[in-house]
Amino acid sequence: MTPFDKLAAAEARSRFASEVLQPDSAVSLARAALLVGAEEEPRACDVGRCLARLDELGEQARARIARADGSAVEALNRYLFDEQRFEGNEADYYDPRNSMLHRVLERRAGIPITLSIVYIEVGRRAGLSVEGVGLPGHFIVRVLDVEGGKVLVDPFNRRVTDREECQRRLDVIYEGKVELMDEHLRAVGARSILARVLGNLKAVYVQAQLFRRALAAVERILLINPHDLDERRDRGMILAQLGRMPQAIAETQSYLNLAPDAMDADAVREQLKKMRIRQAMLN
Repeated sequence: MTPFDKLAAAEARSRFASEVLQPDSAVSLARAALLVGAEEEPRACDVGRCLARLDELGEQARARIARADGSAVEALNRYLFDEQRFEGNEADYYDPRNSMLHRVLERRAGIPITLSIVYIEVGRRAGLSVEGVGLPGHFIVRVLDVEGGKVLVDPFNRRVTDREECQRRLDVIYEGKVELMDEHLRAVGARSILARVLGNLKAVYVQAQLFRRALAAVERILLINPHDLDERRDRGMILAQLGRMPQAIAETQSYLNLAPDAMDADAVREQLKKMRIRQAMLN
């Protein structure tokens, strides 16, 4: 990044922190999700312009719903999936741009959670009650239709879904080992959605060995959930990959102090030993 980009990214981080440190009900999901992208791509993400685009989509969706013969959900689905052509990016699922809302709006393609953010934000602007539903390994939305019924929609697969189909999806992903529970179908708030977006981004960057970017994702997750021990552990591991050994050792030791009986504690202790050996070699 250029010095300008670094300053712009820092400003985006500060604005993101201000947003997510509010009570969940006060967090603007769209603005915070756009600020994730503004830190990743300071020159490409114009938060105000993207919010205006969501407003425009919401107004158009409201008009389609008002003159629709069928249900409001059917009208919104036709608008977003057929007219606007938002779709899941199956061909390049792990492209980090799929986790950046400004790129999803631009390319009209994304992963389940970012397409669900688009659906939530456009649906709410169109006058519907829409909430996110964080299934294991997938993300969908629930819409309160104007007739009073609750409908599950899968924005990635561009269709209405139901509990039975969700179970079939879990059976494929987890080889029949995960049963869909009521808790899986509960609504999740803005902060949880944002943490999940950043978790996806972190995983993509770790896989690509882009550890500075992965660290930035972890740090933003910890702004949302400062007591998340798994993220504290991952922060230590990523710091070690970056060669920042004193910080890596301190973070990893802190994790073990707080979770001495964690399932991965023995493996983490082995990693900590290796960190200390590397640090000793540098001294």
